[in-house]
Amino acid sequence: MNGRFIDNLPRVYGLYTGGFIVFIGLMAVLEQMGVSADTLGILFVAFTIAIYAGIGWLSRTMQVDAYYVAGREVPALYNGMATAADWMSGASFVAMAGGVYFGGYGYLAFIVGWTGGYVLVNSLLAPYLRKFGCYTVPDFIGTRYGGNLARLFAVIVLVVASFTYVTAQINATGTIAARALQIPFELGVWFGLLGILLCSMLGGMRAVTWTQVAQYIVLIIAYLVPVFWMSNVQGFGLIPQFSYGGAVERIGELETLQGVGTLMPTESYADMRALTTPHASAPDSAMASWKFVTLVLVLMAGTASLPHILMRYFTTPSVRDARRSVVWSLFFIFLLYFTAPALATFTKLQIMDPNLATGIIGKSIVEVQTLDWIEKWSNVGFLAISDSNGDGLLQINEFFMRGDIVVLATPEIAGLPYVISGLVAAGGMAAAMSTADGLLLAIANALSHDLYYKIIDPNADTRTRLIVARILLIIIGAGGALVASLKLSSILGAVAWAFSFACSGLFFPLVLGVWWKRANRQGAVAGMGLGFLAGSAYLYQVRFVGMEPWLGIDHLRFGVVGMAVSLVAMVVVSLLTKEPDAETQAMVDEIRVPGGATVLEQEH
Repeated sequence: MNGRFIDNLPRVYGLYTGGFIVFIGLMAVLEQMGVSADTLGILFVAFTIAIYAGIGWLSRTMQVDAYYVAGREVPALYNGMATAADWMSGASFVAMAGGVYFGGYGYLAFIVGWTGGYVLVNSLLAPYLRKFGCYTVPDFIGTRYGGNLARLFAVIVLVVASFTYVTAQINATGTIAARALQIPFELGVWFGLLGILLCSMLGGMRAVTWTQVAQYIVLIIAYLVPVFWMSNVQGFGLIPQFSYGGAVERIGELETLQGVGTLMPTESYADMRALTTPHASAPDSAMASWKFVTLVLVLMAGTASLPHILMRYFTTPSVRDARRSVVWSLFFIFLLYFTAPALATFTKLQIMDPNLATGIIGKSIVEVQTLDWIEKWSNVGFLAISDSNGDGLLQINEFFMRGDIVVLATPEIAGLPYVISGLVAAGGMAAAMSTADGLLLAIANALSHDLYYKIIDPNADTRTRLIVARILLIIIGAGGALVASLKLSSILGAVAWAFSFACSGLFFPLVLGVWWKRANRQGAVAGMGLGFLAGSAYLYQVRFVGMEPWLGIDHLRFGVVGMAVSLVAMVVVSLLTKEPDAETQAMVDEIRVPGGATVLEQEH
């Protein structure tokens, strides 16, 4: 973007926000005029995707600096907003509240770990990588340690972690598209992919940045409105984040009355239990506490290792702006994470409380099955009801719902106007698309810049490099949509794997690359290779072979094993081999100096 656009960012996005609010009002008027819910859902999703695609088109570029790092001119506040959108993935927006809904305490580890990870990003990596001046995370690894082998290993870890993550985001877009457009999930993932590619393919990081700012505005409005609405309708006050304790107590009373956990499933509907997110461990045992801590550790380290997040801090004008961006990122992320438990609580109460008009537990199953939201979510395979005891009344343990749809279904569950459902669908699509954009760009940029340009064809001109990047973007996106359509894992499960892959291979090579001058090429290669292999092998044994987890470290936490092996391997091998040359050690010292020019003043 030119300087004039940068100078007018508050006005541009102020007008955008006002226009979006006007659009919501227009949709509300159309609903009152009798326009169908399905039509409103289509309008919401189509309108927002069209806006994002328009931003992507206007941001198109053939400049390498603009394509890879948005010209390094993104102000801290807007980079924080874009980072928050990049971070507010389908897991955060679509699946987080669902995890808390079904699992309670244990799923708060996701919130603590994901938020706490930004402390590590700010204190250990982001400012220093910005000072280094690289384009991608493998670019830092390859230049810091030297040699193509270290760069190649970093690319491999990046691709595996980011591809695992992007399948979860495309899964989320498929879930939203399936409900909003009333199409099969398998078709919805391809519809979502089309919107993702329209945002990122032509403008790279520049297009993704300005699109993500727009997407954050949509997703945060969409997330907050239903929660404030339900809190006031249920009588819990104007600020739900501080007042939902009474709702938690009421749910506890209802669970006791309704016999939660006492009804044994029969063979006829045991398969339906797969729809329901498994309950997390109760917080009253040492093992549960250990599992909580290890999951937080993996998510924190994974946050600090994920290339699509670290890349966002390469786009700021200075090191100081990179630090300020992290602070703004935390603020914008906090707005959603602080609200997720309240949303889960109010939604659960809407379903369970017979005193509320929306309560379904204890009612006739025939009556419940005629409800519009029950019928439509059942039709797309995300909800099921079974009269296991034959009494014709719906018991709490006869109602099965995928955790991934809790947020999306909340407005319908609460009986809110359908315009709110359309708004939430648009917000969920924005969250999933923004993260998928960042992930696909991270993969394509690493392959085009670090593999193709740095290793395969160092003489490639700018046009060829950007064409390769765009072709790779399409190929990787199509692969992600194909894998997502197979429904191999839940959204949260796939995201947890991505974090473990990232921290197994990249966390210590990145951190020690900044903070330990003695770390050398051989140590980094050993740390990345052995850590990634150890974590992956442990995941395979626990998840697919049936090995008993060590010390409660299950398939969601395999990054603990990978990180331990990576640290030991990197330190031991570095100490047993020759230390880096004086020039490299001086470069590491320079990275840690707060001011001054970037270390790499090079032509990419």
